[in-house]
Amino acid sequence: MSQNAPQQPPSAAGTPVRVSSSHPAPDPSTAGPAGRAGGYRGRVLVGLALALGVSLFLAHGLLARANQERAAEREQRTAAVSLLGLADLVQRAGGTGDAVRAVVAGWPGMPGSAVRVIAFSGIRLEASTFPQDTGEKAAPRKLSRDEKPLYDRGQRLRAAVETNREEGGARKPEVESELLDAGASRLLSAPVEVDGQVVGSVESLTPAVVNAEAPSWTPVLLAFLLPLAACAAAVFVLSRQGVRVAVAAALFLAGLGGYTVYSLRALDAELRETENAVSAELRTRGEKAQALITANTLKADPALKPGAWDADAMRRPLGKLTDSGAPDADKLAAAGAQVRGNATKALGALGVVGLAVLLFIGLGGLHRVVRTTVEYRQAYAYITPAMVGMVVLVFFPFAYGITLSFTDANLYNSSQPLSELWVGFRNYVDILGDFSFAKTAADGSLVFNYLNFYYTLLFTIVWTVTNVTIGVTVGLLLALALNVPNLRMRPVYRVLLILPWAMPNYITALIWKGMFHQQFGVVNHVIRMFGGEGLAWFDSPFTSFFTALATNGWLSFPFMMVVSLGALQSIPGELYEAARVDGANRWQQFTAITLPALKPALVPAVILSVVWTFNMFNIIFLVTGGDPGGSTEILVTQAYKFAFERYRHGYAAAYSTVIFGILLLYSMVQNRMSRATEAA
Repeated sequence: MSQNAPQQPPSAAGTPVRVSSSHPAPDPSTAGPAGRAGGYRGRVLVGLALALGVSLFLAHGLLARANQERAAEREQRTAAVSLLGLADLVQRAGGTGDAVRAVVAGWPGMPGSAVRVIAFSGIRLEASTFPQDTGEKAAPRKLSRDEKPLYDRGQRLRAAVETNREEGGARKPEVESELLDAGASRLLSAPVEVDGQVVGSVESLTPAVVNAEAPSWTPVLLAFLLPLAACAAAVFVLSRQGVRVAVAAALFLAGLGGYTVYSLRALDAELRETENAVSAELRTRGEKAQALITANTLKADPALKPGAWDADAMRRPLGKLTDSGAPDADKLAAAGAQVRGNATKALGALGVVGLAVLLFIGLGGLHRVVRTTVEYRQAYAYITPAMVGMVVLVFFPFAYGITLSFTDANLYNSSQPLSELWVGFRNYVDILGDFSFAKTAADGSLVFNYLNFYYTLLFTIVWTVTNVTIGVTVGLLLALALNVPNLRMRPVYRVLLILPWAMPNYITALIWKGMFHQQFGVVNHVIRMFGGEGLAWFDSPFTSFFTALATNGWLSFPFMMVVSLGALQSIPGELYEAARVDGANRWQQFTAITLPALKPALVPAVILSVVWTFNMFNIIFLVTGGDPGGSTEILVTQAYKFAFERYRHGYAAAYSTVIFGILLLYSMVQNRMSRATEAA
């Protein structure tokens, strides 16, 4: 040993000196208590900066998008006002003649705009200010072959008007809108009606210029920097981490709340500006229309109502302006309240998410996650693909379905954002609050409402209980038979009995549906062979239920047979020998040995079978189809028909969520009562 090496002094007892472990070595990354305190302060500041920055950035983006949508609405409404006002004058002029051309020539237009009138009688271009309709092509003239789309567009409008009139509603749009030149211009078309008949159409081409003022970034910076500066001062004064996080949360809410107030005021101002702009356009064109009526001696009856020109695609007045074109104060206040309500919900959601991020980072959650991820990075690398697949294929659709259940989404409003379709718990109230599943008819008989949730739930429970009972009973009996010692050809029997389970269930469903056919089915042929009459199996609820029960019973027993047989073969034979020595008969052996030993395997299998049967879509859909009249629908097929036959997507999503809740509650109660996951 080198003489320069430090010598370790021996202990008094001659034993090696042991360093006490009660005071662990300091973490070099923290540099002592001051370093740890600095790390805690940094978490709070980073959490606040991230939560507030992201929330404000998204809130600013939402405000900018709202301003853009409001400007687009302003452009569309002013273009519609111009078109429908001209259509009103053309109708008063009779749809054809010099008066129509005088109206078109006198109708004011913005730079780059043009209008034309098509008359169906004679397929004529009655009037036009389009640049290409000059010289030899000046109106009036007959439409050329390459102008057939103009005539076809007018015929579509006429068909839409007649259809809506016959149906007594507004289903087809009576004003067509199309963006041209890569969105630089808008072409609008509306019908011309004279004496209740569509005799032509009016088209206008206007620049689709959307002048949306971008919101200022100054409020964003103020709402971000002021809370952050106050938090930076507070974390150095306060010593407890929980208090620091609480202060940061309060400052976060103050910053986002301040920007929320600014956003609501900006949205209200933009809404009033839109209504004032449309109102000014209406008043200007209303005055011009009155002058043209007087100058060209057009029909003055009925009285001119410029407010009706501010209409939707069905030509229904929006009701936001009075007949004279002035903003309706009550409607404006209601629209403002709706806009503020939607904005408050969106910003409130941002606040909840941002607050969760702040708490997660400030209380050390992110630090622990990062440390754990680094420590077990190899394990996380293995499970990452599976987790990504679960998020994309399971968790996101599940979350979207639950979100959809709180909306009134259907086939006709699928293009609208979910925020405009939000109805809260109305779908759940309609589903769970309707108890009229049966009523007494005039003759005293009981009539069931097959669309009612509680009738369908009752039928689904009966369907599930009967099928599971048949499956467990038949499967267990066959397993006991196959478990007989020295049974010959046991492998052959086992393969044959598993075949129904191995075959695709939709093939089995179609085969059994054919077997129960009234005229050609083999079941009715057998009945006729013995002198009976064939039954119309799908014409009564009971027989239709029996066909589905027989089909699903055929499919369900092999699974229970395999599970029971595996559990039976694991029971030691010595138990039965001891029971026989004690004088136990076969029934006593079955109840005291076989059933308790089967319980750990059978109970989970029964839970799975209940869930599968509860949602056995294929059998009901392919065998009975819910016939007769929906009496044999189960919950999952009813939800499918609400979604894809009645097109009530939000209602169907709520229906499916209720089904999920029922099955989740059942599985939890069943597991807790049976202790199925515990070994016997």
